Amino acid sequence: MTTEHKYTNNWNNDERDTYILSVENLSKVFDSPAGGIVVLNNINFRIKKGEFVSIVGPSGSGKSTLLNILGALDRPTIGKIYLKNIDIFSLNDYEIALLRNNLIGFIFQSYNLINRTTVLKNVEIPGILAGTKKNERIARALKLLDILGIKEKAKSNPFNLSGGEQQRVAIARSIMNNPAIILADEPTGNLDTKTGQDVFNLLKMLSNKFRRTIIMVTHNPDLSKETDRVIHLKDGIIEKEAIN
Repeated sequence: MTTEHKYTNNWNNDERDTYILSVENLSKVFDSPAGGIVVLNNINFRIKKGEFVSIVGPSGSGKSTLLNILGALDRPTIGKIYLKNIDIFSLNDYEIALLRNNLIGFIFQSYNLINRTTVLKNVEIPGILAGTKKNERIARALKLLDILGIKEKAKSNPFNLSGGEQQRVAIARSIMNNPAIILADEPTGNLDTKTGQDVFNLLKMLSNKFRRTIIMVTHNPDLSKETDRVIHLKDGIIEKEAIN
């Protein structure tokens, strides 16, 4: 990123070293024929480097909207998000696209893999978009698949894999460019209990061993209790936070 030095907030040096993400006075209002619908209302929190945070709440509480905004897939109505000291929404669309590919990894409930190509190529995609040299990105993709226990599936197509294996591919893809944060939207939602726990344990390993910063939306209270911190959303506001 060539824009990082231009977009800073007023944190002191210690805070810059400690916090990787800051959400400040964030609100999102959707227009409707009946008037504005407030989906998020004055959201504020910070996340430390290497922290594993879960976001929970009932359907309609604003979890997915918040995750979309954190991933720069949508813009807030008001408020700011600082990622690695970059004021995301002061950037233009092209700069946001660069930031999203280089600093944010995504894991989706439905995997979002490309079935017409190989597992290896799926993992390579963020590196291709970033312009990483072919030999470097192949070596990194294979290393990630090895860490996640599915290197032998590199030449397979995703549709030939189990759900748990597909989610491992999605995890490998999400960390291909060594992102600052990983956003996981119900990553175990389509998996059985045991496979879901296995996938969650992989996320915990990335957080604990490799200090990846992970923000996970989940409906599973048992999994949320195993993360470092839980943010409870209700009716678009933070109802409470809990440290585990």
